Amino acid sequence: MEKLPLHAIRALARAADNWPLTTWFTARGVPPELTARHPWNRRSAPTSLAENIDGMPEDDDLNYPLLNLLLLRRHGPAFTTADVAALWLDELPAARTFTAERVAYRNLLNGVVPPRTARHRNPFREWIGALIRADVHGWTHPGDPGAAAEQARRDACLTHTGNGVYGAMFAAATIAQAASGSGDVHHCLATGLTVVPPGSRLAEAVGHGIELARTTRRFDDVVDALHTAYGRYHWVHVVPNAALLAAALTHADGDFTGSITRAVSGGWDTDSNGATAGSVAGLLAGHPDALPARWTAPLKNRLATSVGAFDGIGFDELATLTHELTHPHPTEETSP
Repeated sequence: MEKLPLHAIRALARAADNWPLTTWFTARGVPPELTARHPWNRRSAPTSLAENIDGMPEDDDLNYPLLNLLLLRRHGPAFTTADVAALWLDELPAARTFTAERVAYRNLLNGVVPPRTARHRNPFREWIGALIRADVHGWTHPGDPGAAAEQARRDACLTHTGNGVYGAMFAAATIAQAASGSGDVHHCLATGLTVVPPGSRLAEAVGHGIELARTTRRFDDVVDALHTAYGRYHWVHVVPNAALLAAALTHADGDFTGSITRAVSGGWDTDSNGATAGSVAGLLAGHPDALPARWTAPLKNRLATSVGAFDGIGFDELATLTHELTHPHPTEETSP
């Protein structure tokens, strides 16, 4: 669904009798003239439509959690932005970077040093890329949203400025609170907002998304209101996407399926928003067995990636590696 406009997403899902969304997108039953008018993401359709899924396919967004596991294994939580840069040059193929990350990578190759890499000729520096990279920082700091946000900030400063950095901090803090095992999704989102400037466009948009979701019965109406308010932004900008993410989590009340399907149904950066919504709601579910098998079984516990050391790894092994890098907050009990 990435890059498709909202009306196309709705038309394709309705044609497959999958609206409101409840499961994977499929081409089965969708008239050819509709797919010709609104073609699937050509890179993703062969691996990500329901009828084609065979393990988790390679995706640029999923490279970053793996890179951050390597980052923490090599440098620990005191890593610097320069450490992030060096790791990328060592482990991340340049062709698998996009927008702000590609500009920063090019800047590094040209001798520009962080944090100027985020500012020099970088028109994408407030887009969603740093938020996409924030999960591991939250996962490894359960109950310590401040530490998670600070870690995410050092990562984000390689590629982003302003609201681009705030988005990463918000996501990391929200996820850290969800990982603590205490509080519902509304408390998690409120916690996430505590680490970003309250007068920022990011904070205002997230607050707007939450309020719309609290007061509007149909999520389609929430989405329409968000597109009216933030449609002037590029579809990969962090401000509208963070608003949609917060609205989806709020409206679904933390439910896993409801959270990811609402996030994707809202358009804009669909794969990123669905993933971050799942990151939060999956933690709130409390156990992997609580996640519906229709989401997990097709992935066959196998992840493809451009980060070579991890290609083909299982999600169970990744969970173990992440747990080994976790730093529980002193006030939180450590789960067995």
